[in-house]
Amino acid sequence: MEPRSPSVSPLYLLERFEAGIVHLNAQRHVVAMNDFARRVLPVEQMLPFDRMVLSFHPERSQPKVEFLLDQAAKCPVANPPPMTMIINIPERVLLIKVTRLTDAQLQPAGYTLVFYDITELVAQPDATAPAGAQARPDHRRRLLKIPTVSDQRIVLLDVAEVLAIQSDGHYTHVRTAGGTQSCNLNIGDLETRLDPERFLRVHRSHIVNLDAVTQILRDDGRMALQLGPELQVPVSRTSTAAVLARLGVSA
Repeated sequence: MEPRSPSVSPLYLLERFEAGIVHLNAQRHVVAMNDFARRVLPVEQMLPFDRMVLSFHPERSQPKVEFLLDQAAKCPVANPPPMTMIINIPERVLLIKVTRLTDAQLQPAGYTLVFYDITELVAQPDATAPAGAQARPDHRRRLLKIPTVSDQRIVLLDVAEVLAIQSDGHYTHVRTAGGTQSCNLNIGDLETRLDPERFLRVHRSHIVNLDAVTQILRDDGRMALQLGPELQVPVSRTSTAAVLARLGVSA
């Protein structure tokens, strides 16, 4: 069953957003980029220009970009589709597509990386910040929608529909009443961008929507939360007191 949130078509992105384009050689060093990429990526702070592309991304995002390039390089099909990933840079959310390049002898020649800044689609500014105030270095815009990837489509899930989020390596699984979607933002990024009045991290690998909790379950000293008819989420021992307090239940 597909979630009700609409997908964002490639045509919409091409028409609505400017694209950042970065060309990499086979050693994954930056060879060239367009003006938009220069404005979005911290080029001036990362000179010389021809360094590894990973150095243009925050440390927490570097494993994702490396994973994306590895997947593009290893894809066995003759005409592989661009690999897609969503990452955070400070204040922004980027949709990135990477495709490998080959020369006339079909030998690896590098990569082309194309990205769109989709922040305005999925997030809003911090309403608590004073008007005109400069954003803090650790500031993250609040997510109104969670961007997920499904068959090379971007599906935007309304945060109100989200029951729970589970970490799984480079990905997170976003659970709604309609099913599960994969998101490339890690659980730490999502935790800092979701409304803390509604969402709570109850376990190293789990975030829950407190509005969706229907039961508190206990078994041999361990606690879990029931969300909807079929979903149960474990609560870590260190989070138990905070969860009970947020739900208005005495320990």
